[in-house]
Amino acid sequence: MSTQTVIDRFQRDRKSHLEDLSTLVRIPSVSASGFDPAQVVRSAEATADLMRRRGLENVELLTLEKGVHPYVYGDWMHAVGKPTILFYAHHDVQPPGRDAVWKTPAFEPTPGSDGRLYGRGAADDKAGIVAHTAMVSSWLGAQGKLPVNVKVIIEGEEEIGSPHLYDFLKRYRDKLSADVMVLTDAGNWDTGVPALTTLLRGIVTVEIEVRALEGPLHSGMWGGPIPDPTMALVRMLASLTDANGRIAIPGIYDDVRPLSAEDRKEFERLPTNEAQFRRQARVLPGVELLGKWINPWEPVWRQPALAINAFQAASREQAANIICDSAWARVGVRIVPDQHPEKVQKQLLDHLKKQVPWGMLVEFKAEQYAGWWMTEPTGPVFDKARRALQLGYGKEPLMMGCGGSIPFVDPFARALGGVPALLVGVEDPYTNAHAENESLHLGDFDKAVASQIHLLALLAD
Repeated sequence: MSTQTVIDRFQRDRKSHLEDLSTLVRIPSVSASGFDPAQVVRSAEATADLMRRRGLENVELLTLEKGVHPYVYGDWMHAVGKPTILFYAHHDVQPPGRDAVWKTPAFEPTPGSDGRLYGRGAADDKAGIVAHTAMVSSWLGAQGKLPVNVKVIIEGEEEIGSPHLYDFLKRYRDKLSADVMVLTDAGNWDTGVPALTTLLRGIVTVEIEVRALEGPLHSGMWGGPIPDPTMALVRMLASLTDANGRIAIPGIYDDVRPLSAEDRKEFERLPTNEAQFRRQARVLPGVELLGKWINPWEPVWRQPALAINAFQAASREQAANIICDSAWARVGVRIVPDQHPEKVQKQLLDHLKKQVPWGMLVEFKAEQYAGWWMTEPTGPVFDKARRALQLGYGKEPLMMGCGGSIPFVDPFARALGGVPALLVGVEDPYTNAHAENESLHLGDFDKAVASQIHLLALLAD
């Protein structure tokens, strides 16, 4: 089956597909609490409209109950006797972050002179949605049909940990049954260098609020005997790591799967070094990297990591000579094989509770957690995926891990009976997902769509 006519059709319609992406990026579909949930519904409706226009059938919003951000579903099921491929992406996005740091407005997609499209969700993961619709549209436009059966599911809660995923699976598992899953929400090794992701870390997050006063006090009039909630919280947070940056929570490393001899060889074979890692992460000169490792990706993929995601007492703009009445922080722990998220959550909370100083009143809120996932990339489906990426990008793909989490992957793969899960993506190390100035490399977007076009033809065989 010739794929060149399909790729030619994509190139002919490329401008309109990028307009589809810009339309989605303009919708501030932040799923986190405190943001307008109506915008996530608006994003779902726009995604459904896009899927219909690009040739998918039976398009509908899938919901559970009032207040749950909607999924969007569509399919094309006319390839008799051929396998069914389930394509996944998500339409919700992270909060925009600091307006002053963005070089362009966060929700106004803006092409840069560097060949990138800037905007929140431009890569993570609205480009994943448009990669799917562009692939479907190109096949239908060039051949009038798809070579396999296709289902597309677009989630609306990925960026908040997919809290209703298990209920969703219980209700819609049969509708989403497939032979292979393709998730376009991962990254590539480098710009123009494709990868298949075979490991994801999980995540556990908690919020901590420390209170001591009914309201702020003048630090000169009252400072001394009055305990400072901000200082108390800083002491608690500082206890989470040792002087070398290693997590200091008792027992947290007990279940971490040790590297095998083959694992070590794979890390040694990766085409990377410390200088490249520092450049991709934009580490400032003189700042040390933490830990001991074969290469810097080893701890990112195979060791737990702790980060203070947010901290608030007073604000920089409203700074005054006061004792704050309260302080708040959000802490996240990335977990790896074979850690148990519920156990890590308990270890984190138990440790923090023991660190509360001066009789402070502390409230803890444990958020939804997600487990880690790992697969062995062997067998004919993975062979075809590697071939499709090679054809699409013109380079051999690498097998890599990912320090991030996609909560959908593990429970969904298990619910479908352990079907192969292919994690591909349009992000690269310079995408800046979740931070300000997120961007998509448009050349890699073209290659990602081409590789999906090739993948359908190969899986039809």
